[in-house]
Amino acid sequence: MPNTLSATEAVRKIHEGTLRSVDLVQACLDRIDETDDEIGAWVHIDRDAALAQAEEMDKLRRAGKPMGALHGVPVSLKDIIDTQNLPTERGTPVFKGRQPSADAAIVERLKDQGAIILGKTVTTELAFVHAAETKNPHNLAHSPGGSSSGSAAAVAAFQVPLAIGTQTNGSVIRPASFCGTYGFKPTRGVISRRGILQTSKNLDQVGVFGRTLEDVALLADVIKGYDPADSLSYPRPRPHMLNGCQAEAPVEPEFVWLELPFDDRLALDAREGLEEVMMALGDRIEKIAVPSAFGGFVDAQRVIHEYEICDHLHEMFSKHWAQISADLQAIVERGRQISHSQYEEALEFMSSANEYFEVFFNDYDAVLTASAPGEAPKFGNGTGDPIFSTIWTLCGLPCVSLPLLVGENSLPIGVQLVAKSEQDDRLLRTANWLQNKLGEA
Repeated sequence: MPNTLSATEAVRKIHEGTLRSVDLVQACLDRIDETDDEIGAWVHIDRDAALAQAEEMDKLRRAGKPMGALHGVPVSLKDIIDTQNLPTERGTPVFKGRQPSADAAIVERLKDQGAIILGKTVTTELAFVHAAETKNPHNLAHSPGGSSSGSAAAVAAFQVPLAIGTQTNGSVIRPASFCGTYGFKPTRGVISRRGILQTSKNLDQVGVFGRTLEDVALLADVIKGYDPADSLSYPRPRPHMLNGCQAEAPVEPEFVWLELPFDDRLALDAREGLEEVMMALGDRIEKIAVPSAFGGFVDAQRVIHEYEICDHLHEMFSKHWAQISADLQAIVERGRQISHSQYEEALEFMSSANEYFEVFFNDYDAVLTASAPGEAPKFGNGTGDPIFSTIWTLCGLPCVSLPLLVGENSLPIGVQLVAKSEQDDRLLRTANWLQNKLGEA
């Protein structure tokens, strides 16, 4: 079925003329009809508009007109990303029926490259802690993770080949791990956040989901770019992700396993799986203890996140307090107690962490670590612990989750690689090398 194709396969077939975009989009819509009553990954789908877009892309191909990097391929968007032709309700009744007047920057880039906006996928409330109703496609009794819940689940369920989410702590890497997809969060500043709900001006980052490493590299390349409207977007060239993913490593990469202060949160099956990966790497990986300051990095992320969400959404919280979940109310009340001096101190911790890793990665190609503590938690028990993403998100480092392991309940467990800032292409090259290496083992 066309909906089971990877995005890169679909692009190739559409460019060759052996697959119509209309057939691909229809297959995705049929799959949604078959499965989404149980999974609950979607909040808005404009079927007629998606099929009309697909028809237009097919006409352009037949006419010999230019075709984009994602020509005719459907993509889903987390429901905090503004779309001019679809509601963006941000996972809360506060914004029920909200209709943006303009597309987010990344939506503009998707359309420019021929992608089909299939619809909006479920987010947790305001992209934070309160669990959504989406279920894990591998086992409906489990959570898909959050806050990009619907994005990961839709790709895992073969409802759409590509999806876009966001990460302020662990909201791309963790659900990718739980749902058995590839998840990639590029370096902070690579992708514009204009038109996306701001919960933390320093920590919010865009990430992507796909079924192959090439898929996430391709999508990240399409949506990357400088945008002066985003305070963290930088005006210089960006890594070429797909080129990096497809390149041969000139020498065998050097990996490092950091003995982190929260490693005791790892489930036994996750720990054993990661140990097997390290055994396969042999002398290509080094284990080292981390400085005690790493605990401060975790605290800094929490302080920045909670202080900034209270600041950015102050007016909304004041006006609509009764419509906010008890889970989020508790965090907001705690965030309101953070002083400006505590916030400034946390920003200094973030700066020192960035300086540390800028030097640290001179000796290594990638940190190998867990994507999440283990398998997805049971549905109703939250969206899982984001701790294994916290430090990397604080520092804005590029991260990728590879679906390499399976837990004791036959649910996926991801392996995460983290690299130096703005070396996203090298990270993906290293990830591809690792997959090939483990395939030989």
